[in-house]
Amino acid sequence: MKREEKGVIIEELTEKFQSVPFFYITEANGMTVAETNNLRRMCFDRGIEYKVVKNSFIKKALETLDTDYTPFNEAVLHGQSAVMFHPENGKAPAQLIKEFRKTNDKLQLKAASIDSSLFIGADQLDTLIALKSKQELIGEIIGLLQSPAKNVISALQGGGNKLAGILKTLSEREEAA
Repeated sequence: MKREEKGVIIEELTEKFQSVPFFYITEANGMTVAETNNLRRMCFDRGIEYKVVKNSFIKKALETLDTDYTPFNEAVLHGQSAVMFHPENGKAPAQLIKEFRKTNDKLQLKAASIDSSLFIGADQLDTLIALKSKQELIGEIIGLLQSPAKNVISALQGGGNKLAGILKTLSEREEAA
């Protein structure tokens, strides 16, 4: 491969890392062609981009970013590596990896970057699945902020009915007397 071709690959990878705030680095040693095709099909069906890339290309592309990815150099960037990107959902690749591992344990999570937070090691898979997206967190915060207002409104409405009932009872007593 010529130097220009390598430069183009690194540039494309850098652009991808900059445009997608979350990515996963995996290892799939020992998979057959059929297993790899099955993995690629699952990725395609879920809108996940799956690329097998040389570790040196990943390292050079990550060096151009603002976040410090040096912990990846020692623990992650060795052996065969592939990168998974999903443009909207940060935990979709983690869910796919977990589902794929039910039938084939050759796919391993090496590391992930979610909004510049680093997760290193296969033991982080459940943590990545449990992470809430930005939209989910905003929805929960809005729900929590609306909750007190809804309680006040329902108390006022319920209290108004009680007050009207008490006034009606008192007025009926006065008429009876």
